[in-house]
Amino acid sequence: MFSLLRRNRDVRLVFGAQIVSYLGDWFAFVALAGLVEDVTDSRFLVSLVLVSMTIPGLFMSPIAGSFADRFDRRKILIVVSILQAFAALLLLLHSAAGIWITFVAQCLIAALASFVGPSTSASVPNLVDNDDDLRKTNALFGSTWGTMLAVGAALGGVFAAVFGRNAAFIANAVSFVVAALLFSGVKRPMQSERTQNSNKGRVRPIADMKEAINVAKKDPVILALLCSKMTFAVGAGIVSQLAVLASNVFNVGDSGRGLLIGVRGIGSGLGPILGARIAGRDMAKLLKVCGYAGLVFAVCYVGAALSPFIGMAAVFIALAHLSGGAQWTLSTLGLQMEAPDHVRGRVMAGDMAMVNTMIGFTSILAGLTSQFIGVRPAIIIFAAAAAVASVVYLFATAGIIRRLRNETPQQ
Repeated sequence: MFSLLRRNRDVRLVFGAQIVSYLGDWFAFVALAGLVEDVTDSRFLVSLVLVSMTIPGLFMSPIAGSFADRFDRRKILIVVSILQAFAALLLLLHSAAGIWITFVAQCLIAALASFVGPSTSASVPNLVDNDDDLRKTNALFGSTWGTMLAVGAALGGVFAAVFGRNAAFIANAVSFVVAALLFSGVKRPMQSERTQNSNKGRVRPIADMKEAINVAKKDPVILALLCSKMTFAVGAGIVSQLAVLASNVFNVGDSGRGLLIGVRGIGSGLGPILGARIAGRDMAKLLKVCGYAGLVFAVCYVGAALSPFIGMAAVFIALAHLSGGAQWTLSTLGLQMEAPDHVRGRVMAGDMAMVNTMIGFTSILAGLTSQFIGVRPAIIIFAAAAAVASVVYLFATAGIIRRLRNETPQQ
């Protein structure tokens, strides 16, 4: 897997851009969650930190997907990264403008990030030479998100405690600038010549998304892949309460918040590698693993909620996101393999819009539930919802999996 980085310069540059950007994101997230809880003493408002990172994607994804299919993806990534750096600096105004400026700033960063995801995901198949490299690249990129979550959250908690939360916000802004510089070094075209020629013209978000939806309707595999992340998203609102679990149940500050958010990253970092090894390029196995991964996620979060001390909760959270990371990366890999390049950006944007909408919705509900009945019961309720969604998904995709197995020649 790491040999791919040695021989493919463009993958190496995009990989590096992701590392620094994710690292800055999680520095800022830990600092922001702690700031909001300390200033407002509201579990609901803490949940809105995660909502502000997800909901803007719902509104921007149709436009972002169209941009990813119609314009130079490399230029999109450079410009958006620079704009994110300016938006990140707005977090520094919380003392003068009030806590609400932090939500505005985070919404701006997330809205701009809506352009990064589809442009990067749609580009990956054009930066590699074969399907095996595509599988390895997705496992690598998926593990990067998780690894940087672990490192960024853990170090971010310590960094904020030692240097202050404003320093964490500045580090986030700098990370976006570095990412822009790395994206600028990519030499390979990030979309095919056919895509550039066929998609020329003005951006039509609604019409463009309809085209992507029609592609999904005609291909049950794409439809199943689009639904797979939803089993995770149904219960993912509980992630917004990890900071509350650390402070209110285990009585720890930013370092404890960083631990629980960070071990989530350890699982998310290892999950994509494990998932890629289990499923390989077998689409039937990939869909099945996505379904069972949702069940493991749910069971482990119940374990975390019932844990008597923070170390045990951390282990369960890591295991939950081991399966969550596998599911996320495998469903993305499947979409990259199935979706044609000329609509891939819009398909990936639609995928993120669905997931972010559900995560935002469940985050609000989880915050309200935690506020009224406590964080432990709230986590158990939403984990149970994820378990039900996973069972429904496994039954709903059983026919598709059987068909794929019948179509695949036995070795």
